[in-house]
Amino acid sequence: MSDAHIGPQVSVALRANRPVILAAGPREVKVDPLAPNEVWDLPGGTAWVYFATGNDVLTRPVILADGFNSGPSTLEFSWAYLESGDYALISALRDSGRDVVLLGFQERSASILDNAEAATAAVLRAVAQRRGDAPLAVGGFSMGGLVTRYALAKLESEGIDHETALYWSYDSPHRGASVPVALQAFAHYIRDLDSRFSDQMNSPAARELLAWHIAEWNDQPAISQDRRDFLLALDEVGGWPRRPRRIGVANGVGTGVGNGNAAGALAVQGLGLAIVGTRLNVQPAGDDQLVAALRVVTTHTRQVHTSGLPTVGSAPGGTLDGFGILADTLNALPTYLGMRAQAHIRSHCFVPAVSAVAIRDVDTEEALYTPVDTLDPGESELDEFRVASRNEEHTLITEELCSWLIERLP
Repeated sequence: MSDAHIGPQVSVALRANRPVILAAGPREVKVDPLAPNEVWDLPGGTAWVYFATGNDVLTRPVILADGFNSGPSTLEFSWAYLESGDYALISALRDSGRDVVLLGFQERSASILDNAEAATAAVLRAVAQRRGDAPLAVGGFSMGGLVTRYALAKLESEGIDHETALYWSYDSPHRGASVPVALQAFAHYIRDLDSRFSDQMNSPAARELLAWHIAEWNDQPAISQDRRDFLLALDEVGGWPRRPRRIGVANGVGTGVGNGNAAGALAVQGLGLAIVGTRLNVQPAGDDQLVAALRVVTTHTRQVHTSGLPTVGSAPGGTLDGFGILADTLNALPTYLGMRAQAHIRSHCFVPAVSAVAIRDVDTEEALYTPVDTLDPGESELDEFRVASRNEEHTLITEELCSWLIERLP
């Protein structure tokens, strides 16, 4: 697929550069985290433990599981994201008398079922090590909310007492997430030049999370078999943990108002000579809709069309800078390679609000844009939930959502 002259140079430059990784949080981490009181080595993961302010033992554990990304979790990333933004969540938890257990995974794109083993081990260790009998609060951000949801439900199915009073999720895709088909197609189209973007989109976690997935650039989007298997496994352990109270927050609004992206609008445009002709669009509704034109160091341009998908990239919910991350990565390459691109629209809906609060599926226009605020909260699979006052970055740590969460901790 690559041109005989420029293709190899582009491939070398792409592989030497930071990969296109679609994930929330900082792209660069420049903070030094506080040293944890303890570090737990777990099967498939690590937990960094911070005792409550003024304490020297574990007494009131709150487990916070990391979300979807590529590669291993790091303390530096978790600390930067949870502590160094507009709201210092770790400090707020510790100052409220809670112990913070930051749960990370050896591979954040591994199967949710595999990473649940690390979550299970963290729960059992917290129960065994905790002084006193204060119950646990267990949950996570994005995918981490699904990892802990499955882990707690599986423990209950096995008759094991997890001693957890509260399960919580933070913009977790209980009914599915969405990466634009245009971005997935681009990832697979450049696989021969650099496979890392495609590898993330085809990872077990991506296949399990995404409501619509393609494994090749010219595939038709559909529910992957991995997602079907994950949902079946979840059903087999009861779907949800039943003993704890279940709460969740969404980084999207409950009014049914979208994020302002015009369906079908041009999001990313190739400008450099090696990529001119590439156009990635916000997902439109309808049949035989053009979502991408692909040309990367080739003489021809390929088109990608979809049929029957709703305008999920414009829906209310937590957003991801997927288009922007791609353009920024391409623009970091040497100019002479001709890979310059422009992101006319940087972000798209990643976790629809109705998915984060587990109240509607995401497969239709009507469901996606349901005004959650007008619904009976009892329709949700959560016992209580909170939506944001604006459509904001997926898993953004805000006082609005975090203070609500902390007020409900045991």
